[in-house]
Amino acid sequence: MRLLALELILSLLDVRGHIPRFDDFRPPVAPAPAGTVRALAAAIAVFAVLSLAIWATVWLATHLF
Repeated sequence: MRLLALELILSLLDVRGHIPRFDDFRPPVAPAPAGTVRALAAAIAVFAVLSLAIWATVWLATHLF
């Protein structure tokens, strides 16, 4: 009865198809270098925008006072 309830819950949540079997397991592959470069470029862009926003705020504050 417990197994049936567990199968019902997993099928309702649509999780059952996402659980890999032991023979389906493949070792993880290293991420593509393009993805790493893209993430680094995004981090640099965010840092640059935040730096410019802080600089503009300080510049505006000093000129208003």
